[in-house]
Amino acid sequence: MNPLCSRCDRVVYPTEKVNCLDKYWHKGCFSCEVCKMTLNMKNYKGFEKRPYCNAHYPKTSFTSVADTPENLRLKQQSKMQSQVLYKEEFEKNKGKGFSAVADTPELQRIKKTQDQISNIKYHEEFEKTRMGGEGPPQYPHSPQQNTTPAYQPPAASQNYHYEPEPAPAPAPAPVRQAAAAPPPSSGKRYRAVYDYTAADVDEVSFMDGDMILDVQQIDEGWMFGRVERTGQQGMLPANYVEAM
Repeated sequence: MNPLCSRCDRVVYPTEKVNCLDKYWHKGCFSCEVCKMTLNMKNYKGFEKRPYCNAHYPKTSFTSVADTPENLRLKQQSKMQSQVLYKEEFEKNKGKGFSAVADTPELQRIKKTQDQISNIKYHEEFEKTRMGGEGPPQYPHSPQQNTTPAYQPPAASQNYHYEPEPAPAPAPAPVRQAAAAPPPSSGKRYRAVYDYTAADVDEVSFMDGDMILDVQQIDEGWMFGRVERTGQQGMLPANYVEAM
């Protein structure tokens, strides 16, 4: 028995039969549902088992939903449920983010090294503060005077190879030019404020507090005078005595 055409409900003979979209059509009945343009197997497009041309093929479109009070209520309810679930998950996982670290020998060595570095920095800062608050006087000292460090570190701190800064050396005596003949005595009196040991045959030694008599100015840094205590006379540095 021959099938019927899906368009005209007439018998379709094999010579004019088109089998498409699970139906049988006459070649002339296989046309677009909108414009009735005759189609073939190459240019048709099927939608819900009906043929269409390319221009009239139905296109799916999205429909916008209005923000009705009911939709707004549902949206707010969903948001609140999400926040409740988030808080529950947060409370469950609270305190689980930290994992215990095993106290291995390597970690113990690193910790000990960090403690030693911290102790070294502490001693350095302490010494800088101490030396800054108790600085030595800025006046010169005798070159022969023995000086000792201002601070002796304890035995524990010596393990860190810490070396205290030595106290500043006394100001050296000014460079003396070739000795010149002293001018006539002017009778000036000076008092020694530091100990001084002669460094040349034409110089004179004296101690702190000695009276220097018959002092004569030779140049900007040197004088000629006689030490009252010893009776010796010769050149002496001007910055080691003060006028009476």
